[in-house]
Amino acid sequence: MKLNRVRRRSRDLLKVDRLIKLPDDVLLNILERLGTLDAVRTCVVSRQTLNLPALLSQIVIDLGDLDLQRKNRGVADMTDKILSTRSPQIPIRNLKLRFIMRGDDHLKIGRAVALAMATQKIDAAEFDILTKDIYYRRSDADLLDSAKLFNNFIGECADAFAGLTRLHLQNLRFGESDIPNILATCKRLESLRLLHCDARKLPVLHVEHARLVELIFAYAKFSTVELGCLPELRRMTLHRWIFDNLDNPLILGYAPQLSKLTLAHAFIINRTLKLSQLLVNVPSISDLHLDFQSEKVWVLPECPKVLAPVLGKLRRVNLNNLPEECDIAWTMFLLEAAPSLEELCITVWDHKCQLESQKSYSQKTDVNWEPSNPGFKHNNLSRLTIFGFQPNDNFMGYVSRVTEAVENIKEVSLYDRKVCKHCVDKFPHLGVRPWSCPQTSEEVDSFRLEIAEVIKGRAMAVASTHKVGHDSI
Repeated sequence: MKLNRVRRRSRDLLKVDRLIKLPDDVLLNILERLGTLDAVRTCVVSRQTLNLPALLSQIVIDLGDLDLQRKNRGVADMTDKILSTRSPQIPIRNLKLRFIMRGDDHLKIGRAVALAMATQKIDAAEFDILTKDIYYRRSDADLLDSAKLFNNFIGECADAFAGLTRLHLQNLRFGESDIPNILATCKRLESLRLLHCDARKLPVLHVEHARLVELIFAYAKFSTVELGCLPELRRMTLHRWIFDNLDNPLILGYAPQLSKLTLAHAFIINRTLKLSQLLVNVPSISDLHLDFQSEKVWVLPECPKVLAPVLGKLRRVNLNNLPEECDIAWTMFLLEAAPSLEELCITVWDHKCQLESQKSYSQKTDVNWEPSNPGFKHNNLSRLTIFGFQPNDNFMGYVSRVTEAVENIKEVSLYDRKVCKHCVDKFPHLGVRPWSCPQTSEEVDSFRLEIAEVIKGRAMAVASTHKVGHDSI
């Protein structure tokens, strides 16, 4: 046993020795592919490499939640040491720090970053700030305490925040001036992500910034989110958005470059949103992702004449997790209103394990839709993808209707429903829908011919199955 350990130790030392003999530029290239903490540990093995951490152009300290709980102080100490020993002549291409606001650890990090920003060139800087209770079930008092701690942090280290390009926050309850203060302080900010944050006493959360490119709200609760002047905004995501204001939950103001919009799992009761009203000020949308989380369809099908002015540049649409009881024919309204649409992906799936409870938050509803022009033609759609496909009238009729309307479709991809082990484990009494798509190669070939006949030979039909533990056919 001892002899084996000695041999392994010798082999490891030989590998390190070979590594150390490489030129510094090659070593730096290797080290920058590691996390910064691993790079520093690697460099302490030899006097020849002790100076290399100070030469790194990327400083990324991005530990997982459990590691941070144990090593947050070490992250603060290491950040301070690395930044304080760097030469001002060596620019930092990317600075990314993930840490917990706890004790004075965050203040030590903030002061070290502020000093570095005053003396060095930093191209991109990111703070991913966690609260002392990393997990998300927080009381009102916890949210308020965390917000107070953060406000003190940004006040003490305003110079550090002024140079940030990305900021991720969680578990905060914002007051009236908090978001405006964050945006005013973070002058270089390009990406803002809020997770499990709210502003219950704030009637309107107003967002305005000259350089913001990306905005992400996840598990956030606000009365109304209003985007003011955001001339550089290109991507926006609302995931599990909860709004108290049923009239105007989201107001998109001046965002002329907004091209990618993701709206997922809207907690809106007894209301449907009109895209023509929601997108009236942002006609540059090219990528639209709507996730219904297997619940209520909260988007109202509209007449193409009304909707077309805001969907003229739409290229890709992803309609995810539509409820299985709903006829998917209503989705044709998007095809009618978006003449430039190239890709349409639909997922039909009752993904129950992600719901708040077995009873849906929003009662499932079918959607009534009638084509405005039964003879309309579409010239640009090239790809139709359906997950949750079943060879019944609902899906077969839909494929036939789409391919009849589309002149130049190139690919139709059809997949079985996605199967989630957690859904089966959590709701075993609901059972699993029987598999009714073709399985053998002969059945698949026959089905391809049937689909090809349905689409009258104008498309290349790809019929696939997708099951947990099985490869696609």
